[in-house]
Amino acid sequence: MVCYQCGCTLSEHDFCTSCGADVALYKKIIYISNRFYNEGLERANVRDLTGAVTSLRQSLKFNKNNVEARNLLGLVYFETGEVVAALSEWVISKNLRPRKNIADDYIDMIQTNQSRLDIINQTIKKYNQALTYCNQESLDLAVIQLKKVLSLNPKFVRAHQLLALLYINGEEWEKAKRELTKCLEIDTNNTVTLRYLKEVDEMLLPEDGVRNSSKKRKSEEIVKYQSGNETIIQPVNMKEGKSVTSLLNLGIGVAIGVAIAFFLILPARIQTAKAGIDEQLRKVSEQSDAKTATIDELQLQLSQLTADNDALQQDLEGYLGTDGTLKSVDSLMQAAQAYLNNPEDVTAVADYLEEIEEEEPGTETDRSEAYTNLYDTLISLVGADIAAAYYDDGYEAYRQDNYEDAIPNLEKAFKYDPGNGEALYDLANSYYRAGQEDKARETYQKVIELFPDTEKASKSEEFLAGLENQD
Repeated sequence: MVCYQCGCTLSEHDFCTSCGADVALYKKIIYISNRFYNEGLERANVRDLTGAVTSLRQSLKFNKNNVEARNLLGLVYFETGEVVAALSEWVISKNLRPRKNIADDYIDMIQTNQSRLDIINQTIKKYNQALTYCNQESLDLAVIQLKKVLSLNPKFVRAHQLLALLYINGEEWEKAKRELTKCLEIDTNNTVTLRYLKEVDEMLLPEDGVRNSSKKRKSEEIVKYQSGNETIIQPVNMKEGKSVTSLLNLGIGVAIGVAIAFFLILPARIQTAKAGIDEQLRKVSEQSDAKTATIDELQLQLSQLTADNDALQQDLEGYLGTDGTLKSVDSLMQAAQAYLNNPEDVTAVADYLEEIEEEEPGTETDRSEAYTNLYDTLISLVGADIAAAYYDDGYEAYRQDNYEDAIPNLEKAFKYDPGNGEALYDLANSYYRAGQEDKARETYQKVIELFPDTEKASKSEEFLAGLENQD
């Protein structure tokens, strides 16, 4: 254990022997965090994963820098199929301890295997789709989706629980129990699983009661009496029918009843049954036609969704780099790294920033606050130098009447340094001499608005007046 203030190793005393800081309370906090970690480890060893998660979270509440507890919590999440939560814990652990951290191996195990990444993405998408189907009360489709999820990730406890809940809703108790048993094999003390299993067992137990009651009724149909020291058991039917005549009369009555039913009642029943069958056939035919129309409509929707998915996939591939990260984020990181390696080499930084500017319009609205802050900070550090480099290239091309190169360089110079009026004025002149009069008017007007009461503004007004006279 090291001192929180100076980093020196602590002794048995309640103060740091190096800096003199009071570490009594600090030691207690660390001890409590380690105790919860050990408790979580013991629970994980007996597959009480829910209890392990609770203990490890308590450990991290007392000491968020407890890397061992965070790594173990990630493993517990991974074992229950919560891959995203596991990755989150391992990434935090890696940031806390960049070197000699086993979290590196866990992250590489997942991220370096493209097929495993694809399976994880498919699992999350299908599980979310199953939840959508449940909200839409399309329970059959939800069951199908959950079976696909479990075929990809058999340890996904939440998927097992949701599938069991759907089986319970459909009163398929045996199937529900099988799914809940699989949950217990993964996590032996999951509260949700135990609650569902209790409900299922209560619905399955009455069958045993029915069997017991039937045996009881059979036993009641037997008559017992005592004769001396012996117990005589006599069935009830032997007690009721001793007369051959009564049996014969009974047989004759049954024959007459059968004959009446055959000649009088049965034909009418057959006719009624035929009418009912015809009505059922008509309803089934109508339902079949409706289902056929629905299937055709769903096929069309599926084709449209497939086309949309392909288009979105192409767009996504355009946004992503070869390693699966967003191009803009990767370019910004490389620009920052280039600046840290050599602050004087603004050309390398500018090249990476240009890759960001080449993104499709509208993507900047999806950038995070951290991304925007880093971008603004980097521009504030090197923007003026980059603008100066672009202005030198643009002005040189402008002097040589090479407006094709002058215009983009001057545009970038003004973009990186909005206070560079010379770049904006030379850009307006380049537009004018290149024959782009509309852009020239717009740029001269911008010079007048941004830099009033200057020589550039006066010259811009003269140029605008000349353009108006030409019209």
